[in-house]
Amino acid sequence: MFDTSLPQTIAVVGGTGPQGSGLGYRLARAGHPVVLGSRDRYRAAAKAAELSASPGVPAPIRGTSNAEAVVEAGIVILAVPYEGHAELVRELAAGLAGTLVVSCVNPLGFDRNGPYGLHVPAGSAAEEAAGIVPDAVVAGAFHHLAAPLLLDPDADLSHEDVLVCSDDAAARQRVMALAADVTGGRGVDAGRLRMARQLEPLTAVLISVNKRYRTRSGIALTGLPQPLLSSVPGEGVNR
Repeated sequence: MFDTSLPQTIAVVGGTGPQGSGLGYRLARAGHPVVLGSRDRYRAAAKAAELSASPGVPAPIRGTSNAEAVVEAGIVILAVPYEGHAELVRELAAGLAGTLVVSCVNPLGFDRNGPYGLHVPAGSAAEEAAGIVPDAVVAGAFHHLAAPLLLDPDADLSHEDVLVCSDDAAARQRVMALAADVTGGRGVDAGRLRMARQLEPLTAVLISVNKRYRTRSGIALTGLPQPLLSSVPGEGVNR
């Protein structure tokens, strides 16, 4: 069950990469204290200083090692390549226990025909993380946001929907609220964590579309109620 009393600091593992630093920037701009994690603590500190100097950042951003970052936070975003993902999560497992882990990892491959979703034995990267750290609450989100737009202070992302999945309903609501802070738009409850099996490889479709139309496409759902329901009728806290 998601613990609402967890520390408010948000750690971003892989926080020096484009996606991780973009999410860190947007969260700090929304007022959340952020700590960027990296295998290289000095690189993380440099990136944190760079983002702190960006327009409209009221909250602190600091950088350190991945291991130190996760122990400071109540919410941990995994923004790393799928290659080496399981090994990294095992290394951080002790610090991740008891936290809300948000995976935006996309297991993708590329060949001469373009991008495609990789087979993941656990079903998805998010489910892989949940299996490695059973004492954490795991959600999947932020898979489809373009990193250059996250880092652009003038980019309006309010038209994009962030699809959120988790086996814990309270965790989904918390991540949906974070999604709204990141984009200024909507977080959408996509259901159970196994939905990550569809959300993660969907990124390959967006990459293919972007290449053909020379754009940065995102996800926007139609037909949803306004405002969105806070929960699915008949669904309990842990369902």
